[in-house]
Amino acid sequence: MHPTLPRLERIPFPALRRGRLETLQVNLGYRCNQSCLHCHVNAGPRRHEAMADRTVDEVIAALEALGVPTLDITGGAPELHPRFRDLVRTARALGVHVLDRCNLTVLEEPGQEGTAEFLAAHGVEIYASLPCYLEENVDRQRGAGVFARSIRALRRLNALGYGTGGALRLNLVFNPQGPQLPPPQAELEADYRRVLGERHGVTFDRLVTIANMPIHRFGSTLISRGEFDRYLALLQAAHRPENLEAVMCRSLVSVDWQGRVYDCDFNQMLGLPLRVPGRGAVHVRELAQIRLEGNPIVVAGHCYGCTAGQGSSCGGALSEVA
Repeated sequence: MHPTLPRLERIPFPALRRGRLETLQVNLGYRCNQSCLHCHVNAGPRRHEAMADRTVDEVIAALEALGVPTLDITGGAPELHPRFRDLVRTARALGVHVLDRCNLTVLEEPGQEGTAEFLAAHGVEIYASLPCYLEENVDRQRGAGVFARSIRALRRLNALGYGTGGALRLNLVFNPQGPQLPPPQAELEADYRRVLGERHGVTFDRLVTIANMPIHRFGSTLISRGEFDRYLALLQAAHRPENLEAVMCRSLVSVDWQGRVYDCDFNQMLGLPLRVPGRGAVHVRELAQIRLEGNPIVVAGHCYGCTAGQGSSCGGALSEVA
């Protein structure tokens, strides 16, 4: 795999500083039942990195000490981690809103019987990856049969009350098929609603669009095809300074499977830890003792993926107009 960080570090990006911490994003490990081209985590069935019990307990302690309103659980497929349900239960008991980054097909994996029902029972908000509303596009990007399995999972979630306008929130996540920016989020959401509703009887609450990050598997593929520099130029040319105020790294920290803390999930994958003046890398067990507000954020060329066009974050577009 081609390294992308040396190329990205040569590209300057505007300085950023942290605001108030609102979200603790936790990556439970890189194991996944799928291997998707756009996956910036490089997750897959052969990855075995998983958060240890002690580290899960340190995450729970940090949640309680920090008092953050939101826990964002990701992976890999986070549901495959043996402490996933324990973490969800404990966070909800603390009054924390929980997000689950779900690839949908994991709900049909052996051992995941009852996972959908568990998520509904605990009021977990789901961000479900579905990179297109057309079967051929999804299967090309994620593997044969993935679209059909995803539709079955969505129907199951709908039957539980997800995505029907009630308290159980179901958000779909779109990634472009290749090195281009996502289309306007609102317009694409209308297409998703129409096609998924008419053809499959599926409903959802919101579509979020996320730009493909030029790192790990996707970035390496761009280098192999000679498209890396062109894609970075596209991101830079579409940069909108007003998006800097809303980027997720200003209100979120990302914790990896070993408990190390980063400014965002993308920096985690590049090995760029959160930096606090006067000290080294930060572990989640130390997080409550550190003042983060006003702290400089580690940036490089990949950050243009969050500020280009309508903007992009784990919560979707940052602005209404592309």
